[in-house]
Amino acid sequence: MKKVFIKGGTIVNSKESFAGNILIEDEKIAKVSDPDEFIELDNDTKVVDASGKLIFPGFIDAHTHFDLHVAGTVTCDDFYSGTKAAISGGTTTIIDFGTQYKGETLNEGMDNWLNKAKDGVFCDYSIHMSISDWNEEAKRQCRDMMDRGVTTFKIYLTYDILLKDNEAFEVIQRLKEVDAITGVHCENAGLIFALQQEFVEAGLQKKVSSHYKTRPAAAEAEAIGRILHLAEVADSDIIDVHLTCKEGLDEIRAARKRGQKVYAETCPQYLTMTDSLYELPGFEGAKYVIAPPLRKQSDIDELWRAIADGEIQTVSTDHCAFTFEQKKLGKDDFRKIPGGMPGVETRGIVMYSEGVTKCRISVEKMCEVLCENPAKLYGLYDRKGFIKEGFDADIVILNPKGETKITAATQVSRCDYAPLEGKVLSGHIEKVFLRGVEIVDNAKIKDIPEGKFLERKPYRKFL
Repeated sequence: MKKVFIKGGTIVNSKESFAGNILIEDEKIAKVSDPDEFIELDNDTKVVDASGKLIFPGFIDAHTHFDLHVAGTVTCDDFYSGTKAAISGGTTTIIDFGTQYKGETLNEGMDNWLNKAKDGVFCDYSIHMSISDWNEEAKRQCRDMMDRGVTTFKIYLTYDILLKDNEAFEVIQRLKEVDAITGVHCENAGLIFALQQEFVEAGLQKKVSSHYKTRPAAAEAEAIGRILHLAEVADSDIIDVHLTCKEGLDEIRAARKRGQKVYAETCPQYLTMTDSLYELPGFEGAKYVIAPPLRKQSDIDELWRAIADGEIQTVSTDHCAFTFEQKKLGKDDFRKIPGGMPGVETRGIVMYSEGVTKCRISVEKMCEVLCENPAKLYGLYDRKGFIKEGFDADIVILNPKGETKITAATQVSRCDYAPLEGKVLSGHIEKVFLRGVEIVDNAKIKDIPEGKFLERKPYRKFL
């Protein structure tokens, strides 16, 4: 492989940013040097001038749903298109949620998800395993998952794949035994069902706004509090995924005061959009139907403060994209609108523009929540998430003086709408390297999938 020398930029890590050069050789970062240090280069070394640019480790998105069969349809982005969209925005590693459907074993669920990537992926990838059918065989196969490099799991407290409280408790206990950790989708299914029935009986089933009104913040907060108390009794650490609201954050704060280890993830949509979008005329609001739903501006402000203060450890996307036509499956019943939206290709620039340039977070904090913390939490910190000698040469070069306009017409995702349509963001991602190979150059993507499956290490505390 040709060597690459990146010179003149500002290297960003979580603790500091500094001027430096990077030498890449054999897929790895061979050397990080001071700007004035002499480095003898071979004649075939490619030199990249990053003067005036920010150099990040490759971003890690630990929450995607590619090629997911759900709500009577399939997400419009599969592993091929989804990872191509991901790397276009600087994400060099994704961790997708594989699912053990009812009647399947965990091994069968994992085999199915690995098969989905057979047509190629543009970034490195791994899998979490979602448990929906808890039994003795699933309990045994948790060890199989660990042996196959799947060291994180997910359970749901809502939808038709939810686990009962006793099952969730047993899963938490078992995962602690095998050195794993689980993320949890926290919403109170019973409360949501009861509210949905009320709205349908009132003749409000065709109103998109019924979606968010039947999934209040209290439903999320109650479920967070419940799972955290189960984890307290199990003496196990846990992850709350896609946190949306202050009420839920307060439950996490209370658990931490009790001495529990709780990791929190939020998503760009919960940092940029409010529930007023569900009130758009006609069926337009369906584009923003996700679960948990968008919240208030006060929640957005609270989440940004929590990121800055270190209360939220990671920002992932929950990329689960459907076309507008697919959303119309629920035009006569809000409960049937497929829940999810795109975001995997815009996360990095959204965090830079809405976070860093608006002084909500530092550029170092951006690196922490997009790169280093996900690597630590998800068993990748021996090779990903840090610009350090010996680590994979996953590199993002961001021009802070550039601009990025969000449009469906130019996005890589197969989704036919962009939630932030027309928004002009500060900063532009110019180049992306995956293990030393330049995959993205000013929006031009190398059309050869280079991604590899990543076996991950067991969970270890890092806070």
